[in-house]
Amino acid sequence: DNQGRKMSKTLGNGVDPLDVIDQYGTDSLRMSLILGTTPGNDIRYIPERVEAARNFANKMWNASRFVMMNLDKEVMAKYADCTEYSLADKWILSQMNTLVKEVTENMEKYELGIALQKVYDFMWTEFCDWYIELVKPIFHSDDEKAKGVVYNVLYRVLITGLKLLHPVMPFITEEIFTHLSDEETITTSAWPEFDGALVNKEAEKDMAYVIEAIKSLRNVRSEMNVPPSRKA
Repeated sequence: DNQGRKMSKTLGNGVDPLDVIDQYGTDSLRMSLILGTTPGNDIRYIPERVEAARNFANKMWNASRFVMMNLDKEVMAKYADCTEYSLADKWILSQMNTLVKEVTENMEKYELGIALQKVYDFMWTEFCDWYIELVKPIFHSDDEKAKGVVYNVLYRVLITGLKLLHPVMPFITEEIFTHLSDEETITTSAWPEFDGALVNKEAEKDMAYVIEAIKSLRNVRSEMNVPPSRKA
């Protein structure tokens, strides 16, 4: 249990997994048991982790719906080979590529908890909180080429993230993947591979500077009690 005690009838600290699944979902339970675990150590059942995993599943679902609602397959196909990437595009592709390499290495060493934490952090923060927000203005622009490039990057990163999550969260990833991709199932889809050409340390450094600047501006607005809706 969350206090490190073995579950038993005597202590009355057992948990029926079917009850947890009914409340939070199978993927959430699976994820909560793997996050933060290391080989050789007991797995602790912590209710707060299950809730956090469900929140992550909701985040992935909503982000995927947003991407699918905005993708234009004709424009994607037209600019499928275009590599005129913005700083944000170069940054997210480089980060994604590093993630693929590290997660694959962790998986091969059975470091499942470490691998999952990296995917969790990347998909929640870099992809959902930063990249999607940074490219939203492009959806409303008249620049077809910029849209085509962004659509393809969004698709590539989301598909890669789903594949990396699939061993732990098979149900939600299969559902999203089959709506997003023309492939029949994610289960037999190829595992993502590291591509050295996508590594861009300069873009990562520049983007870190941009992110820090945005965070600093938000902090100043907060300290000065300027509401988000008000133009400074």
